[in-house]
Amino acid sequence: MKYTYQYKVIPTTEQKLELNAWLRICQYWYNRQLGDRFDWWENNRTAVNACPLFVTALPVLRDKPNYYSQKKYLPELKKQPVMVNWSGESLDFSRVPANTLQEVCKRADLAFARFVAGDSSGNRSGKPRFKSQSRYRSFVIEGAGLELHSCSVGSKYLYIKVPKIGLMKVRSHRHIPAGAILKQLQLIKKNDGWFVNIRLDDPTVPVNPIDIIPTWDNSLGMDAVLHGDDYLATSEGTKLPSLKVLRKSQAKLAKISGRKNAKKRGSKARRKLAKREGKQHQKIARCRKDFQYKTAHKLVRTGKKVFFHEDLNLKGLTRRNQVKQDENGQYLPNGQSAKSGLNLSWADAAFANFFTILGHIAGKAGAVVIGKNPAYTSQVLSYRDEIIFTDCSIRDYWDDQENLCVDRDINAAINIKRVGLDMFPTIKRRKGSIVIELSVTDNTSKEAIHILRNI
Repeated sequence: MKYTYQYKVIPTTEQKLELNAWLRICQYWYNRQLGDRFDWWENNRTAVNACPLFVTALPVLRDKPNYYSQKKYLPELKKQPVMVNWSGESLDFSRVPANTLQEVCKRADLAFARFVAGDSSGNRSGKPRFKSQSRYRSFVIEGAGLELHSCSVGSKYLYIKVPKIGLMKVRSHRHIPAGAILKQLQLIKKNDGWFVNIRLDDPTVPVNPIDIIPTWDNSLGMDAVLHGDDYLATSEGTKLPSLKVLRKSQAKLAKISGRKNAKKRGSKARRKLAKREGKQHQKIARCRKDFQYKTAHKLVRTGKKVFFHEDLNLKGLTRRNQVKQDENGQYLPNGQSAKSGLNLSWADAAFANFFTILGHIAGKAGAVVIGKNPAYTSQVLSYRDEIIFTDCSIRDYWDDQENLCVDRDINAAINIKRVGLDMFPTIKRRKGSIVIELSVTDNTSKEAIHILRNI
């Protein structure tokens, strides 16, 4: 299995200057390739409804630039320094390893291919933007010459041998597994220094876990909760708390952003506030990621082998409401004000990223994570075929027949587990009413009642 660890680099002053020079050369090379592709795009196409009737001579068409054709320019660019006209800089391409420049070619090819292909609906989005110094922050090093060296002083540091730079000091806050092979480095410049992503290939961890047959005992259902201070509800009757780091930092972030926007563009004060704003965003992202990793490890330590979660359509859930107008063209309230707050909560929870992290951690532990369609799972009672939770405001239900208080989120998590085990009834809509068919609820009613009683 291939996985990536991130560490903080402690380069010397000379190494910092060299890394900054590499980053500038890669940025220039990326923008140059993108500009060449845009030139081909504009000069080698004509709209169907704009073709002239009388043509004296057809223009000479260029071949479409691709990864291989643009990579051929590198040997010529390395022979002598390249002069940048608008800034007067002299960039020496021979300072950067060849594999790093070829990775920049791949990045430009991928960015332009996404623009030409469009999305799944065939709609083309905006052009890839030219990268400024603040937007181009990383480059990749791979191939021969990469070595890891451990330090004998308390194992606090690692030393990475990088081609054309030498040994770079890395803070070792995490042990690298024995037998893992170093395949690739990605150096990233962030607001608080340089970081390195070390890509490792560990042959001891299987890529695909052994086929696991899900059962009631070895599986766990999870319901994404976006209410109160709860983050996840599990089919074992537990609720995991949420962090809401963006909500807690929203006032401070808005204050910094407001002060930055009031400054003149290009001024030193604006750049300082932009760096401060970036550090605040970085703190929010790191807190969220740390919380998600800890939550994922807590779930994997339960010993379950199959994790079922809601396959959420987050793009649809965060879409803006449609505009409403009356006969005179005046805009009517459409609930977008309240929806904006809900969209912020979805972004703060970042469930898609969490389920991805959970899948990686579960894969290393020999477990699997499966997404399931959550249709009607939050409405149907998990131990009886009844539609109870018809409104989101109904958080609890008292069952006089069983003398039991049913929590909405725990009930939904049990239903997600039943969907994964193919034990959820078939539900159809007929003339606006919900009809339950092919019920198998009796097979799991005792287990569901037992979990709800133990809450």
